[in-house]
Amino acid sequence: MSRIVVSGYYGSKNAGDEAMLAAMLEVLGDLDPKLNITVISADPQDTRQRHGVDAISWLSFPAIIRELRRADLLISGGGSLLQNVTSRRSLYYYMFIIMLARLLGTKVMLYAQGIGPIIGRVAEKAMCYMGNHVDLITVRDQGSLQELARLGIKKPPVSCTADPVLAIHPVDKEVGRAIFKAYHADGAKPVLGISVREWQGWRHYKEVLAQVSDMVVRELGARVVFIPMQFPDDVRAAESIAALTHEECTVLKDEYTTSEFLSLVGNMDLMLGIRLHALIFAGVMGVPMLGISYDPKIDRFLSSIGETPVGDLRDVSAEELMAEIRRKWNDKQTFRKKNAELLGKLRDLAAHNAELAVNLAHK
Repeated sequence: MSRIVVSGYYGSKNAGDEAMLAAMLEVLGDLDPKLNITVISADPQDTRQRHGVDAISWLSFPAIIRELRRADLLISGGGSLLQNVTSRRSLYYYMFIIMLARLLGTKVMLYAQGIGPIIGRVAEKAMCYMGNHVDLITVRDQGSLQELARLGIKKPPVSCTADPVLAIHPVDKEVGRAIFKAYHADGAKPVLGISVREWQGWRHYKEVLAQVSDMVVRELGARVVFIPMQFPDDVRAAESIAALTHEECTVLKDEYTTSEFLSLVGNMDLMLGIRLHALIFAGVMGVPMLGISYDPKIDRFLSSIGETPVGDLRDVSAEELMAEIRRKWNDKQTFRKKNAELLGKLRDLAAHNAELAVNLAHK
């Protein structure tokens, strides 16, 4: 029986990261049901309950050392762990776990990582050293490949795959309909889903999204539903936008599982997202999407499915957003078909991450 330890941003109530873990466990389990997997988590109890796997605290270093010592493989990822734009400290934490595994003789795989941006001479040198001492690297986009090359990471085998969540199975839409009904947001109206987040204390994009919400209700006769990917932070962000609207909109205020999120998104007619995994959930569920950029990972994912962001959080306008919403709203089937073709290929690449991990663990 092979033993794998998984390190990532788990147990912090971020829907995208929890979905990555759920997808990873689903595909790994399909390939080898006898794998013994332990997750390093900010909330081990939540991880055990949510995912049904062993979990240890991200600050319990004796437990981490014990698990790494007897593991066949450390998986670091997926997600944007190795960057220092949203957090400088977390970059060094994840690199420390990787180097600890290497010191203990445990193989290491960077699993579908979104690499960078890495800023600063010290961080770049540390990342270069660490990256050249792992056993295998897969990244989720071409931009991450370019960042590895810029940093001088070239010793381990490297391949470009796709975000792990793209390998997860679509779910039934009934659960999402029940949640809509509980919020009195059901009925025959089409739905625009919006996923937002706080960013740098900026207000401009919130005013724009409030204007867009009102325009969608008036012009398209649609319902607007805000969906929280990071609980409870995104609820507060959505409520601050809803307070600026004049037409009715719905803010979902609860914490949801990965399958519930997928079901909710599956009931949308169009997803407008700032959060990356809101867009990826839309891809999994066959829903047309529009992304607003705040981080290279948004641009990179959209590029992989032949799309571009609709502006940047700093300067996006209601006019350009509405122009794109109208364009996709009036031809949803075309965009759904176009995205599905590219997403099918990405789904296979996402599953390939797990195949590589299992093979490395069994060596």
